[in-house]
Amino acid sequence: MKNVFELLNANSYPGRGIIIGRCAYNEFSFIIYFIMGRSENSRNRIFAATEDGIRTQAWDPAKTTDPSLIIYHPVRRLEGHVIVTNGDQTDTIRDGLAAGISFEDSLRGRKFEPDAPNYTPRISGLLLPDGSYRLSILKTAQGDPSCCQRFFFEYDRPIAGQGHFISTYAGDGDPLPSFAGEPVTVAMKGSLETFARRVWDSLNGDNKVSLFGLGIPLDEGKPESIIINKHEGA
Repeated sequence: MKNVFELLNANSYPGRGIIIGRCAYNEFSFIIYFIMGRSENSRNRIFAATEDGIRTQAWDPAKTTDPSLIIYHPVRRLEGHVIVTNGDQTDTIRDGLAAGISFEDSLRGRKFEPDAPNYTPRISGLLLPDGSYRLSILKTAQGDPSCCQRFFFEYDRPIAGQGHFISTYAGDGDPLPSFAGEPVTVAMKGSLETFARRVWDSLNGDNKVSLFGLGIPLDEGKPESIIINKHEGA
């Protein structure tokens, strides 16, 4: 089990990241989603709460040059399920679940983002009502866009104090290198706010943009959430 704070401290640009798992005191499932940016367009964003999750929006609309890959709903809830992704595949998964289509089958119709030469992977997560969860990454074959590789990971018996982390990139570069391998097993300690703020503090100060944390109680109690936006002085 890795220390996620150390992993993030050592990586100046993981891009967008998802952490899903069970808190140490075994009362909540936690979801963390963060975004980073290198361009002015990518950095010009905040997270805003919606009725069923969050959406990204421009901090200064006048500075937005291309909203196609930066404005979307990262988190949406549907009948006890929580969907978290780094793009508009959130809606693909939500619409699929509503129609009785599985997480995996919904994503088989999608592929990596068309942002050559990076071809940013699409990372997605699904938290089920029983606390089990799934993660996925859709990426090129070692940078070759002629092939889309789709990987799915299922965690049916979450362990208290343990979660899994996946990000779009393995680090900074030109082009940006895609995340490789299985989601990283990481320790999850403390309350939602404590854990979320430690993740935020571990992200590169120049590149981090926003972070969202969600805690779903296993006893069907009231969820907890936190939004941290760099533009709002976090």
